[in-house]
Amino acid sequence: MSDPLFSEAEKPHYTYADYLAWETDKRYELMDGTAYMMASPSVIHQQISGELSRQFSNFLLGKPCEVFSAPLDVRLFPRKDHTDDTVVQPDLLVVCDKTKLSGGGSCDGVPDLMIEIISPSNTVQELLKKFNYYLDAGVREYWVVNPDTQTVQVHVLENGHFVSTIYKKDSAIPVSILPGLGIDLKSIWG
Repeated sequence: MSDPLFSEAEKPHYTYADYLAWETDKRYELMDGTAYMMASPSVIHQQISGELSRQFSNFLLGKPCEVFSAPLDVRLFPRKDHTDDTVVQPDLLVVCDKTKLSGGGSCDGVPDLMIEIISPSNTVQELLKKFNYYLDAGVREYWVVNPDTQTVQVHVLENGHFVSTIYKKDSAIPVSILPGLGIDLKSIWG
């Protein structure tokens, strides 16, 4: 993600309705009404995303949950009139309640699991803001994948708080929302 499109003084407040009206081939996220242009993912970013998607998809075959890759708009706090002002596009997400998936290409409500793969354009402020959004929305499991350190920070929602664990490059991550699934990190760093 890059800097906001406007300075603090001149920035407009966008809603999901505004977002839907934009005619552009660029990808954006909205956070509290501020639009942020997203950087194109690197090759390593795409390789990690592809391998994670493969492992989740293989496990979920024939099960009610489904994994999705970016770009899929996620409206954590959707409003029927589209005045909500936060739309994120995690790299991967798992949705078990298919009624949250709209025909228009969005997840209207809280996914069960969200995964962000860190890019050089991500800022600490952005990651902290997303952490708080996901916590407030009640995301049951949230991962932050760091290709540079070959670690994955896993946050599992317990009693209204995230309990966090860091997994290193040779670990297997047990997926708390999908009992029986362990993600092999060795194959992710390839």
